[in-house]
Amino acid sequence: MNKRRHIISLTLLIVVVASGLVANLVAGNTPALGLDLQGGASVTLQPEGDFDATGLDVAVEIIRARVDSIGVAEPEIILQGSTVVVNLPGVKDQQQALDIIGRTGELLLRPVLQTGFLNQNPDTSVPTSETTLPEPTSDSVEDGAGVVSGGPGASKVISTATTVAASATTVAEASTPASTTETQEADPASGLGDDPNDPTQTVLLLDKQGVAYVVGPAGASGKVFKNDAVADVQSGQWAVVVGLRSGPDGDQLWNRLAAACFNRTAECPTGQLAMVLDGTVISAPTVNEPEFTGGTVQITGSFTPEEARDLAKILEFGAVPVRFVVSQAQTVSATLGSDSLRAALISGIVGLLLVALLLLAYYRLMALFVLAGLGVSVALLWSVISFLSRSNGLALSLSGIAGIIVSIGIAVDSYIVFFERIKDEIRAGKTLKNSALRSFESAWRTIVAADTVSFIAAIVLWYLTVGSVRGFAFFLGISALTDIIVTFFFTRSAVLLYARSKGAQGRKILGIQTVKPEVI
Repeated sequence: MNKRRHIISLTLLIVVVASGLVANLVAGNTPALGLDLQGGASVTLQPEGDFDATGLDVAVEIIRARVDSIGVAEPEIILQGSTVVVNLPGVKDQQQALDIIGRTGELLLRPVLQTGFLNQNPDTSVPTSETTLPEPTSDSVEDGAGVVSGGPGASKVISTATTVAASATTVAEASTPASTTETQEADPASGLGDDPNDPTQTVLLLDKQGVAYVVGPAGASGKVFKNDAVADVQSGQWAVVVGLRSGPDGDQLWNRLAAACFNRTAECPTGQLAMVLDGTVISAPTVNEPEFTGGTVQITGSFTPEEARDLAKILEFGAVPVRFVVSQAQTVSATLGSDSLRAALISGIVGLLLVALLLLAYYRLMALFVLAGLGVSVALLWSVISFLSRSNGLALSLSGIAGIIVSIGIAVDSYIVFFERIKDEIRAGKTLKNSALRSFESAWRTIVAADTVSFIAAIVLWYLTVGSVRGFAFFLGISALTDIIVTFFFTRSAVLLYARSKGAQGRKILGIQTVKPEVI
C-alpha cells in the first residue's frame, strides 16, 4: 500500500510539473527580465515649487503605487536627495515612459459646461479643429431613478454611500473668475483657453473614448478625497466609494460643487462634474444629490470591473503633494546586465557541474536522485516565474538569480542530510528499506527547519527593503517553498521506491555494503 502511494505521489508531481512547463511554453510565457538584464527607460523627476520632506516621501509612494498598478515588471523608484529616479524595465520608448509616470499632476474637479464629439465632417473645407457640441437635453435624466443615459461621461451617477440626516454646513466659496459666468451664459464653447492643465481656464478636453467636454475652471482638487477609494459591487453593480476629508478644503468645498451641479446652475449647467487628470477626463458623472452629509461619496453606473478599479486608483492616488517636472528621460542599455548575466550563468553552470561531480564521486548512484530532483525544481521554478511574469508583472533580475542560486545550495544540503542519515542507519546494521524510511523521518525535520528559516528571512527582507533586495528575497522565498515540495513528493518517494526494489538489496549504496533482508 505504501509503495502504491509513493508511485502515485511521484507520478502526480512529475505530471503537474511537466504540464505546467508545457502550458507555459505553448502560451509563450517566459520569465520577464529586470532593468539590469533587458534594459528599459529611466526618467528623472525634479520637484518644483515649495515642498517639504514629508510631502516628497508621500509623492514617491504615490508614484510607486501608480507604476505598480499598471503592471510594469520590477520597477525601481529611487529618491536621491530631492530628485526622483524612476526606472522602468522593458519600456524602450522614452515617450511611453513619460506617459506611464507623467501623470504626476493634481486631480482636478471641473464642472462640465457642454459635451459632444469632435467634428468628423469629411469635407476638407471645414477646419478639422472645429467641434460639434450639441446642447445637453433635460430629458436625458430620469428624475429620482438615479440612472443617467446619454453617453460615456453621463453614465455615472454620484450619490452618498450612506443615508445620514442633513445638518447645517458652512460652505467655503470657490475662487471662480468673474468672467466665467458670462462665458457660460453666452456660449461655453467660445473663448476656450489654450492650456488644458490650467485650472483657471475654460477648456476643451477629451476622455479616453474620444468624447469632448467643455469644462469650466476647477472648483476643487483631488485633495477633497481621502486616500481610501475602493472599487466594489454595490446593489448588484460596480461602484467606487471614497471618503471626503472634513473642513473647508474637503467636504465643504465638495458640497459647494455638488450643489451647483445638482441644481444645474450657470456654473454647472449639465449637472456633470468632470474628474480631470493631466488634461484628460477620467470620469464625468452626474451629481444626484445636492449635499453629501455622510462623509462618503459613492460613484455608480455602468462600470466594468476594470473601469471601477482604475477610477478608484486615480481617486486614491490622484492628489500628489509635490509637483514634478521631467528633467531627464533616457533609454537604459542592458549591455552591462547581459554581460553580468552571462558571467553569472557560466559560473553557476560550472559550480553545478563541480557539485554534480563531487556528489557522483561521493554518493555514487544515489547522486542521480540529486540531479533529477534539481531538474524537477528548476522546471517548477521556471513555470512559476513565467506564469507570475505574465500575470503579475514579476521580473527576474540579477539579485533574483542570486536568490535562486542560494536556494540551490539549500536544496543540495537537503539531499546531503537525507543521505548521511541513511549511511548512519546502514552502518548500524539496518536494511536499506528500513534505513531509508527512518532516515527521511529524521532528516525531514531538519530540512523543514532550514527551509523555514530561509523563508522567514525572505519575508523579513521583503517587508523591510525595496528594489533589488526585494527581488532577492522573493526568489529566495519561492525557491525555499519549491525545495520543500520537491523533497517531500519527489525525493522521498523516489528514494523509498528505490530502497524497496530488488536490485538495490545487498549491494553497495552510498559506498557502504547494505544488508540483504531475511527471507522466510
